[in-house]
Amino acid sequence: MKYVLWLLRIVVGVLFIFSGLVKANDPLGLSYKMMEFFEVWHMPSLISWSLSLSVLMIAFEIIAGVALLLGFAQRVFSMLLLLLITFFTFLTAYVLFSGKIKECGCFGDCIKITNTETFYKDVALLVMAIVLWIFRKRIKPLFSGYPSLALMIITVFFAFGIQWYVLEHLPFYDCLPYKIGNNLYEKSQLPPGAQPPVFETVLTYEKDGVKKDFTTADYPWQDSTWKFVDSKTKLIKEGTGEAAIKDFKLSDYEGNDHTDEVLKAPGYVFLFFVRDVNKARTDNMDRLKQLLDAAEAKNIPTYILSSSDQPSTMAFLQKWNLTKFNLLVVDNTASKTGMRTNPGLMLLNNGTVVNKWSFRDYPKQVDWHN
Repeated sequence: MKYVLWLLRIVVGVLFIFSGLVKANDPLGLSYKMMEFFEVWHMPSLISWSLSLSVLMIAFEIIAGVALLLGFAQRVFSMLLLLLITFFTFLTAYVLFSGKIKECGCFGDCIKITNTETFYKDVALLVMAIVLWIFRKRIKPLFSGYPSLALMIITVFFAFGIQWYVLEHLPFYDCLPYKIGNNLYEKSQLPPGAQPPVFETVLTYEKDGVKKDFTTADYPWQDSTWKFVDSKTKLIKEGTGEAAIKDFKLSDYEGNDHTDEVLKAPGYVFLFFVRDVNKARTDNMDRLKQLLDAAEAKNIPTYILSSSDQPSTMAFLQKWNLTKFNLLVVDNTASKTGMRTNPGLMLLNNGTVVNKWSFRDYPKQVDWHN
């Protein structure tokens, strides 16, 4: 039994650490998946907590995996592991059998496995976790005393620290279609012979406590009594194929489409993503302004892509002296996928992503010859 327990400790511990590290690369991705669950379960009060819950869950996966390998405080961690795996199994079963969630995102966006594979993986883990919990008293610490405690403290700082870094900057490895090297126009095209799906962008406004949905053609942009709440893209008609980038549509506030103009523009183009102007981080805005002014002097255009209402966006641009640049509207989900930080800067060259920077990392200058 001793060797069986060791094998189970290694399998479960390593898998938890690996799963946590993969998701720690992009904690926002998990938080968006949590929002999807909360919306389906009609739990709107938890949506604002999704990022905090995401960070805690990812950190716990890493910490619990290390604790299991070290044999640290197994009377506590074996029970916590069992509870967490039970919860994961419930989630994957819900995704598999309800059909209300497309995928669970258990390994983030970097590793895709089917919902069936995910469910059976969690069932196997659940069985192993039950065995580890039953025989928890037989699990001996790898080290005794201060070495184990020191390693656990280091693990805690690492598990939270790596996520803080990613949230302030960008994921270490970009697994999404907007990654460096991808041509956004090409990734937006359907496979040959496929029929495109039909989407509609819906803008939600609120007045006197009543929320109402508008299209980009009829929203009350001139009526300040209506307050912008959210923007979403709804699927109107299913298509027969699917592009890697499905919802990256750029329009002005009058509803005119400028997507091809931007993605097929020759040479360099800056895209400044500012998803929510009311929550945008304004670190290094002076450096950003200097960079965009220098680009303008070289006839390199900048497009500001906002998911907020026009009055709020204009107030933000006026505050930071950015009103001279082209302003376009982008769907909130597309903005989240294209740029994980709010705000962030992307550089295209003939439609291909050359580089991306978070609000922390705007460059002072760019080598236009690369």
